[in-house]
Amino acid sequence: MANRVVAIIIIAGLALILLPLINEARFHSETPELASTYIDQTATHLGAANVVTGVVVTFRGLDTLGEVTVLFAATAGVGFVVTRRRKRNEHAVAEGPDVDMNAGIESPAAATGQGPSEILMTASRFLTPILFLFGTYIFVHGHLTPGGGFQGGVVIATAVVFSIMGSTGKQLRHGVMGTIESLSGIIYVALGVVGLVLAAGFLDPTFLPLGEFGSILSAGAIPLIYSVIGLKVGMELAGVVDRLRSQEGQ
Repeated sequence: MANRVVAIIIIAGLALILLPLINEARFHSETPELASTYIDQTATHLGAANVVTGVVVTFRGLDTLGEVTVLFAATAGVGFVVTRRRKRNEHAVAEGPDVDMNAGIESPAAATGQGPSEILMTASRFLTPILFLFGTYIFVHGHLTPGGGFQGGVVIATAVVFSIMGSTGKQLRHGVMGTIESLSGIIYVALGVVGLVLAAGFLDPTFLPLGEFGSILSAGAIPLIYSVIGLKVGMELAGVVDRLRSQEGQ
């Protein structure tokens, strides 16, 4: 009963906070001045056909850097918690060999005596490379079409999850994943510093030629920046899933 009362109070408080925002919301018949500036400069100054990408990567590039940092911190936190819990279980087993830390807990495969179904295994082998290719396409073409580094990275992480589901014994190469993630982060920051030195500011992509508008080799360094973001996000999310999977297995 107490939990319901607390939940009702929280919902009512959120409603009181959001109600003024809803009442004061107005539709503008004209684009605000700041938004118009972004729209105009994205095409002329950055050479990017996708306005959202130009804003996210360049005009608010420091905010994007913060988002990548938050994701890295979340990944590191999951790894720390899982590693600490594994060491605690190993220590408990070493002190008391007769104590089963997972007593009464069985994985679905162990309970049924079966692994992944034939349909899941076949679909995983067929669709995993397609998902990897699609994720790469999304962040490479982020300056031309809707999408970008975060979206493409999530698709790549989905491919990894699908591959894990299709094979219970599959082990990811953490060394390779960690190397790709680290290099992507270093290159991302380095590109930002190069923009600060050779162009107008941090993550300014105009230190590379803008190229032909609408082509794959356009928008300066934006495709390169979004590619390293996509790789970093994909490896981080895949690492989180694999760590949680390994913890469940133990």
